Amino acid sequence: MQLSLTVPATLDSLTKIAEFVMAATAAAGLDKKAAYRCRLAVDEIATNIIIYGYGQAGCEGLLNLQADIDEQALTISIEDTAIAYNPCQAQLPTEDELKLPLEERPIGGLGVYLALHDVDKFHYERIGNKNRNIFTMYRTASAQ
Repeated sequence: MQLSLTVPATLDSLTKIAEFVMAATAAAGLDKKAAYRCRLAVDEIATNIIIYGYGQAGCEGLLNLQADIDEQALTISIEDTAIAYNPCQAQLPTEDELKLPLEERPIGGLGVYLALHDVDKFHYERIGNKNRNIFTMYRTASAQ
């Protein structure tokens, strides 16, 4: 099964993106906790693309989302033409920094950390002028 969504790269599109992800997780039969983690991960990366990839660069564009469901997994990809950015190379908070009180933690990186750690598998690739962020959630424990 395959679902797709194309939206403008604006913060107003985040609601449609969340609805798309929740429809995909429901179609894949993910439990509520896994569905929430998937939605949070996609939301964090989409927000970063909108704010930093397009907004701070002063350009406009689209986000193309695709959900593929097979027997083992739900795979959601976000494709954009914003500036190249690999979340896997981001400066993420360390385990020690995560244990600090909020007011003592360094600013930044927590959303990407959550996105990369809330899904079963995350992959980034740059193809031509496009970024592709790929999130995988396994449908069953045996698929892991």
